[in-house]
Amino acid sequence: MKTWLLLFAAIVAEVIATSALKASDGFTRTGPLVIVAIGYAIAFYFLALTLRTIPVGVAYAVWSGLGVVLITLAAWLVYGQKLDAPAIIGMAMIVAGVVVMNLFSRTGVH
Repeated sequence: MKTWLLLFAAIVAEVIATSALKASDGFTRTGPLVIVAIGYAIAFYFLALTLRTIPVGVAYAVWSGLGVVLITLAAWLVYGQKLDAPAIIGMAMIVAGVVVMNLFSRTGVH
């Protein structure tokens, strides 16, 4: 369970860093740039810790799937970015794939 919490922390740090990347305006704003650097450093550190017990394919599937959903939610809340129906369907398919992989695949850590 601790490993999954570390993976979730890595994902949250990555989402914060990616949101700040947009705010950095092409690396021209120092404050957001610092958040980007620290956020990605934390994200990759925690991801590296999770790879001790979670297979890299599973960890990355969860990282990318949940990351896509959370960064899209953050972009909607912070930047007012909207999604159309195909984008929502596509994200639902990504989430469904991660769920199937974790519930039914023998490659995951259970």
